[in-house]
Amino acid sequence: MSRSGYTLPVFACAAAVAALHWLHDRKPLSIASVDLIEPAQIAEIPIEQVAGLSENTALAITRSDPGDNLDLTKDTPIWALVEWREEGETVIIKGGEGIGRQMNADDKPAIYAYAQRLLKENLQRILAPGEKITVTIILPEGRSLAVRTSNSAFGVVEGLSLLGTTGISQPLSTPDQLAVFRAELQNKASRFESLVFCIGENGLDLARKLGINPEQLVKTANWLGPMLVEADVLGVKEILLFGYHGKLMKLAGGIFHTHHYLADGRREILAAHCAIAGLKSPDIQAVFNSATAEAALIYIKSLDAATGSDWVNQVYSAIAETIDVRSQEYIQSHSERGTEVTICGSILFDRDRKIIVKSKTAGLLMGKLC
Repeated sequence: MSRSGYTLPVFACAAAVAALHWLHDRKPLSIASVDLIEPAQIAEIPIEQVAGLSENTALAITRSDPGDNLDLTKDTPIWALVEWREEGETVIIKGGEGIGRQMNADDKPAIYAYAQRLLKENLQRILAPGEKITVTIILPEGRSLAVRTSNSAFGVVEGLSLLGTTGISQPLSTPDQLAVFRAELQNKASRFESLVFCIGENGLDLARKLGINPEQLVKTANWLGPMLVEADVLGVKEILLFGYHGKLMKLAGGIFHTHHYLADGRREILAAHCAIAGLKSPDIQAVFNSATAEAALIYIKSLDAATGSDWVNQVYSAIAETIDVRSQEYIQSHSERGTEVTICGSILFDRDRKIIVKSKTAGLLMGKLC
């Protein structure tokens, strides 16, 4: 059985709790209790070090433990610097070294809603009336680790994100986690005929903002193939595939487990569709040689801007329709339901969480879901 752990916001919060405890009592904590909020349980987090830097400032250090997850943040140190203040909000949260900047949000630190809520609610319970603090979260290894992530594809640069909607870090790439996802799917399939599959947190967040009922959202991580088959077995009639284009386009190439350790093929898929659409050979080569799927998209957008063409729509519409077809074929090849298999539509979005394209089927499904 794989072991779950905690997400980065939990360790950042634990460090902040320990630093605040030192400011109150001038004593180090060895264990900090954190109310995870989502889910409603208490986590006991070991504190590695605590130090008072002055009468008004303390620093505490924890170390990330995401469980049996393929997570590059495993064992990375997380620092929290807590300082007394006299004015302003009760708790102000800042991003220090190693916390990424959101290029598409005025360079705000990449400390998202759940992390903000976790820190503020836990710290406010400890503060006495009238006390005010500034909390600065520091990831000493964040900048170097970030180059090994897809953060830049979502406009986060120079560090890592404190992202997530829960305090529990599940081992997303293990068979045990697939069992968890299947259980959630079985529950929701018993209540809804139409569901939305989201690969990751960005898709879940955007789908909610578009007004889709959260109860119809199902996280799949990289297990799209088995989850599509399971949905068909359960009698789900319609599935909207909702994902970042650099992940979801893999389905257009028949890749139904999307973890990069197993298969990639993004540039081949994108270049092939550019060729079919009629782009010139130098432009196809430029797309194929792009460092990331996002860089390739930006290049195609530049062609549209320079020539007044509509290559992005042509290329990505073809990819979306191909995703729908390949998904139907994949389900059909595993189905015992004859011709009445689950219908699939796909929506692809970019790093700014802006929708690039919807397949024809996805447009119809969105009309029902929103």
